[in-house]
Amino acid sequence: MEGRRRARLPTNTLEVARSLRRDMTDAERGLWRLIRAGQLGGAKFRRQHPIPPYVVDSCCLDAKLVVELDGSRHTHTSDAARTRFLEGQGYRVLRSWNNEILCRPGSVVAAIFDTVGCRPLTPFPLPAGEGSQERDVP
Repeated sequence: MEGRRRARLPTNTLEVARSLRRDMTDAERGLWRLIRAGQLGGAKFRRQHPIPPYVVDSCCLDAKLVVELDGSRHTHTSDAARTRFLEGQGYRVLRSWNNEILCRPGSVVAAIFDTVGCRPLTPFPLPAGEGSQERDVP
């Protein structure tokens, strides 16, 4: 990364991002387990990533994709303004409700796959019974 410097973030934004990483919700933790470490076709995500003046839940910089989890504290007006700003910065924004990632994580992961443009080799989660049946070996 020679010759390439990141712009300094406002101290407040950086501290907020660090705080949000420390105190993630159950839904954010669940999503992070599914998308971290290049598990989605090699797409690398960052959690609680600052895009001043906002801190987004998850972000894939290469695909310019922001994944936001919405809970009861979110309002349509503030989310719409946030989405407009992020889209103005060149990001695609994918929104999902917290209960979706907790109850149906496969549908959220499939939507992220479709948006990033890569497909998994196997469906997620595996269909009921897959991998749990023991075979009789002669």
